[in-house]
Amino acid sequence: MQRAVSVVARLGFRLQAFSPDLCRPLSFTQDVLRRTPLYDFHLAHGGKMVAFAGWSLPVQYQDSHTDSHLHTRQHCSLFDVSHMLQGTLSLFTNEAGGILDDLIVTNTSEGHLYVVSNAGCWEKDLALMQDKVRELQNQGRDVGLEVLDNALLALQGPTAAQVLQAGVADDLRKLPFMTSAVMEVFGVSGCRVTRCGYTGEDGVEISVPAAGAVHLATALLENPEVKLAGLAARDSLRLEAGLCLYGNDIDEHTTPVEGSLSWTLGKRRRAAMDFPGAKVIVPQLKGKVQRRRVGLMCEGAPMRAHSPILNMEGTMIGTVTSGCPSPSLKKNVAMGYVPFEYSRPGTKLMVEVRRKQQMAVVSKMPFVPTNYYTLK
Repeated sequence: MQRAVSVVARLGFRLQAFSPDLCRPLSFTQDVLRRTPLYDFHLAHGGKMVAFAGWSLPVQYQDSHTDSHLHTRQHCSLFDVSHMLQGTLSLFTNEAGGILDDLIVTNTSEGHLYVVSNAGCWEKDLALMQDKVRELQNQGRDVGLEVLDNALLALQGPTAAQVLQAGVADDLRKLPFMTSAVMEVFGVSGCRVTRCGYTGEDGVEISVPAAGAVHLATALLENPEVKLAGLAARDSLRLEAGLCLYGNDIDEHTTPVEGSLSWTLGKRRRAAMDFPGAKVIVPQLKGKVQRRRVGLMCEGAPMRAHSPILNMEGTMIGTVTSGCPSPSLKKNVAMGYVPFEYSRPGTKLMVEVRRKQQMAVVSKMPFVPTNYYTLK
């Protein structure tokens, strides 16, 4: 008997955070940018809109980037995102082992897969899934692809669950990290709430019908614990948590092993080797790779994407892929790629910032301890 599978692809954007390389102020091109259901809401609340991967999004509001970042760590903040709210991180790979996209894929209780891709990748992801659906249909399989368009709100921070509990009947203490449930939230029915996020803090992401997005955001902001936060704070929060930004820290030329994402490959898939690039990736799991993604810390000028990484002899050995001053640590943090022999935590290196060399040290990630909620 054939098992029917409904693959549901959300064609929004998975908002991964602010990056100077991907973001620019709005100009005459703003009319061609996609807008979330909360666009007017952002403008009304003083959001500074920028272009991000084809979308018009708030980089920050009236509070400074640092204030928004620290408020999230200490209280909770509300982000307009289209990052999948539930499931597990998975990867689309090519035959060379490179990462086409990092997606969230959920095997729902309704009998279908729920997939969300990155902002800049959804067109190629959709084409890939459409090709696979046609291939399976030609084999006589009962497979379909449906496109949804919901808004997604991320409520992140240590008081997020307390704030949300006031608007739901479900007991959020029974919803641990990376689990989800469909519920009514502050009077908006049909919301899917998942305990997860892109900040390293406890929190939830709420998939909400577009028509109810402004109502829900407004209801959440009535609690003084909650403030709006934009792309800038999201970027520094995810970097402190050691989380990747697609296009910066991983891409089509990065394998999961090089990107320190081996944990996304299940035992069955490793044994079966039935995924694109398996002949490259599986041997890397069993041996050394030429380079690895590592965390870096330094004092002085902050490291930024594309800053050269050098060994102590002054030879360039790698490149920074993301970097910023850490508001929580009051130190500069970054991640980048170095040869395997330089990847051990504690290894002293140098980075070149503004044509000046300064000391850096390979550091374990996350830089700031994560606070995900798990059942005790």
